[in-house]
Amino acid sequence: MANPEADRVYTQEDVQQILNLAIAQHAYSGEFTRAQLLEVADDLAIPAAIVQQAEQAWMQSNNDRLKRDAFDASRRATLKQKVVRFAIVNTGITALQIFMGLGFLWPVYVVVLVCWSVSLGLNAWTVFHSEGEAYEKAFQRWHRGRQVRTAVNRWIDRLLSV
Repeated sequence: MANPEADRVYTQEDVQQILNLAIAQHAYSGEFTRAQLLEVADDLAIPAAIVQQAEQAWMQSNNDRLKRDAFDASRRATLKQKVVRFAIVNTGITALQIFMGLGFLWPVYVVVLVCWSVSLGLNAWTVFHSEGEAYEKAFQRWHRGRQVRTAVNRWIDRLLSV
């Protein structure tokens, strides 16, 4: 009598999903070494050259993700500074207006408050909108600036170490 489960057929995508779930559910408390990775690939009849290409692609993708995470964190930190500055200045001006009475400067303050609030809101939108051409351009500009700073710092370090 044939085993109906042994005759089941899976697509490559199904196999990947099943193995991903199995690895995620496996209670392995350590990390895998590169040798273990190659051993698993060998068990699956995947050539070492393909594993090496996939590993390099993963490392590049992971490196890019880490750079983007750092970029996003930098943007959020800058936004946080702007929000704190906004809150401090507006709290002080509001307290001053209340202390001095609602005089003729109140309408000017409201205009400044509205304009600054709109500017801050637009800035917040760009910080949390991490898709599209504008995001890519901002990321590339940030990345180039970071590369330039790194190169300049290395050059200065070499100059000072001589």
